[in-house]
Amino acid sequence: MRRAGLDVPRFFCLTGEAFGAVVPAPTPFPGRGAETSEVIRWAETNRARVRAAGVPTSLADRLLAAFDDLAGPDGLVAVRACVVAAVDGTGEDGAQEPFAGMSDSFLYVNRAGLITRVADCWASAYNPEATVYRLHRGVDPAAVRIAVGVQRMVPGVRSFVAFTRDPRTGTDRRVIAAAYGIGEGIVQEKADIEHYFVDGVTGAVHADTVTKRAMVGLDPARPDTGPVGLPVPARLAEPPVLTDVEVHEICALAARVEGIFGGPQDIEGTLTADGRVHLVQARPAVIPAVAVGGVRPDPAAVPWTNHNLTESFPGLTGALTYSQACVFYQVGFTDFYRRMGVPERTLRRHRHHLSRMVGHLDGRVFYRLDAWFALHGRIPGFALMRPLWERSLGLTERTGMPPESPGRPWREVLRATPRLALLLARQPAELRAFLSWWDALVAETGRLADRTPEELIARYRQLWAEVERRWGTTMVSSYFGLAALGVTTMLLRRWVPDGEALLPSLVAGGRPNRTLAAVRSAIGLAELVNAAPELRVAVLQRPEPEVWAEITAGRYGADVASAFARHLDAYGDRALHDLKLEVPTPRQRPAMILATVRPFVTQGLTVAGSLADARQAQDEARHALRAACPNPARRAVLGAVVGVLRFFLTAREDTRFCRSQLYGLSRDMLWRLADGLVEAGLLDAADDVAHLRVEEVLGAFDGTVPDADLRALVTRRRAELAAAADRPEPPAYFTTPAGAPVRLGLAARCETGPAPVAVEGDTLRGLPSSSGRVRARAKVVLNAAVPPESCADRILVARETDPGWLPLMMAAKGIVVERGSMVSHTAITGRLLGIPTVVAVAGASTRISDGALVELDGAAGTVRLLSAEPVGSGLRVPSGATDGVTA
Repeated sequence: MRRAGLDVPRFFCLTGEAFGAVVPAPTPFPGRGAETSEVIRWAETNRARVRAAGVPTSLADRLLAAFDDLAGPDGLVAVRACVVAAVDGTGEDGAQEPFAGMSDSFLYVNRAGLITRVADCWASAYNPEATVYRLHRGVDPAAVRIAVGVQRMVPGVRSFVAFTRDPRTGTDRRVIAAAYGIGEGIVQEKADIEHYFVDGVTGAVHADTVTKRAMVGLDPARPDTGPVGLPVPARLAEPPVLTDVEVHEICALAARVEGIFGGPQDIEGTLTADGRVHLVQARPAVIPAVAVGGVRPDPAAVPWTNHNLTESFPGLTGALTYSQACVFYQVGFTDFYRRMGVPERTLRRHRHHLSRMVGHLDGRVFYRLDAWFALHGRIPGFALMRPLWERSLGLTERTGMPPESPGRPWREVLRATPRLALLLARQPAELRAFLSWWDALVAETGRLADRTPEELIARYRQLWAEVERRWGTTMVSSYFGLAALGVTTMLLRRWVPDGEALLPSLVAGGRPNRTLAAVRSAIGLAELVNAAPELRVAVLQRPEPEVWAEITAGRYGADVASAFARHLDAYGDRALHDLKLEVPTPRQRPAMILATVRPFVTQGLTVAGSLADARQAQDEARHALRAACPNPARRAVLGAVVGVLRFFLTAREDTRFCRSQLYGLSRDMLWRLADGLVEAGLLDAADDVAHLRVEEVLGAFDGTVPDADLRALVTRRRAELAAAADRPEPPAYFTTPAGAPVRLGLAARCETGPAPVAVEGDTLRGLPSSSGRVRARAKVVLNAAVPPESCADRILVARETDPGWLPLMMAAKGIVVERGSMVSHTAITGRLLGIPTVVAVAGASTRISDGALVELDGAAGTVRLLSAEPVGSGLRVPSGATDGVTA
């Protein structure tokens, strides 16, 4: 890094060969099956032997001479141990075999203490926690070698640890932990730490600041004592440790380090009083594994969400709607992936994902996210757009979420640029062709009242066969729209103060879309109603079916009847929950239009007023942009980008309206087939069709339904839906165990017995550090001198930890500490071991009783107290709850 021009303080090293030549060979190892206590005794014995042997005089003299050249006789250095590969190449400290924090380091070492500290670093090869950890990793504890780095101390006043990728998830987000004083205060959890999160795409900085009272540094009154705890000066307690400019400078430094070593990095540095950033050290960052060329889901959990899906399928949803949704997602996205350049062989390989993009869990529709990530991961540029896509879904959770690829997504985009550019250039014409085709298809379908069941089934299958060839165009528009949104947002953030607040009004206007046209058509009907006093009274006061019959009969004039008929013909498939096939729309219940119109009647809205309001909002946005961004060149760029975004937003609304029509046509056909099933005596009522799958409805006529007793199917599914209504609704995001039947996984995570009574303040919050959710009894430990077995299958709760706690952590199901940061030993260890971990949980060791039942969510950073009763109190664990991982 020094050769690359980075500001790294000078240093020299004692290599692993020196360790092998000088340090005495260890005593025979007791074996992998030995008790933990026996392994620890072996480690302590050998550590003492290394310290007793010390450093040979000849080497000590060379070390002292090198010290004088590096720091001067009165200078100070840092002496750090690092695990290096054994003779067979195994056991090196790195991303694959991380030994961070397992070996000793010493700061503020003077000339007189150098030799002793070098021996201490060598001896840390046999630290008990390091020995136990190597055994846990399958590395020979006796084959360890230690190199020692001696680096000139820089008088830093602020320090940081930075990750080039989020260490919890591997996502494209820089994470910085910073504190006053030296970095020892950060990694040992002895300072008040702030965190800065930097979006890898937009560069936006989110700071979690705290009041700073404690730091670690050199006390001028006690220079020989080394790092000690110190108070933060009162004037520095509230301002952020780092400015945004410094955050971006550190991110740029970390990116250069990542470029040198070719992989995600964990760097440590310090800032001197003059604001200069010094890079102290770097090591490969340990992040979640990913599959080559794409995203690999967590094999231990399947993530589900309906965060934004409830807009389309709210609440309980019948089998008919769900089965139709399955068809829509499968055929529509198959066409989309083809258009985006995903090879046909890849689609064949992932066909099973295409058939399970949505699931039907406890009567509700959810996205199965591992399928989405596996498929979307094949789209050029998805790695760059993933944060935007996740935000568009409303995703904030991380438990069970697949990590992002740590590669260089820009390279993939550059390779695909010619194809993407051509696709973008063609998209306006493709959209016009799609809309023309769709309008012709809707007109061709025409009235269905006189169609026979055979004709209805043939028309249904022809409709969806056409959708399979064409619907991907709508999703390509969404792809480019999301990209345009990301670029627009980034430019507004960089060029315009509070620019994001202008975005909604900036994108207003442009070509009217079909959704807006439907609204303005309803407003036009309201104007007609308000122009006819008798009709106005009828619409506001009388039953809708009666008034509708009068309107269609011409009682209020032919013009009014014609206007309502045109609205029904054009917009009769648009209604609340219009994708749920069990819910009627105006196409089936025309009088519903009056309920839509009524609010516009009472408000006195007009089409002209709606247009004027839109123009005014757009003008105000332009004026605000001109005032906030006086640079005409930047405004021109923003205008062009906003124009592209506005085009694709309009396209999105147009095609979403087409989707409503698609479901509307399908609903009309299936309901008419249901009438035929009632006439044939196979169903009791047409509404029962909501509990049949599409293929069961069609198969009843085609002869392809294995179970001909449709009534029995309806009865069973109606009962299942009613039972689901009586249970608590599943959360908007959760995971189920991979490889297990989903119904069992869902039942295991939802308690079927009486829920514990919540009390005020029953949830503690901290900093999420290692993802996962676990429910178990708490083990409150204030002193690490307890048997590791006492923490088995428990959630370890402590004030703070250090490497000596490793045997306890390895036995625990989860970890909660009062102090710490995302880069502290506790957090790193939790991630290394895959244990759900939350740090910086104030008062955890006093608020949580030993033996209390708690639920720890390492992604949300929460610790929920399910019961304060200790073990042996007679507490009855609710039915379905376990002491292990529940999700």
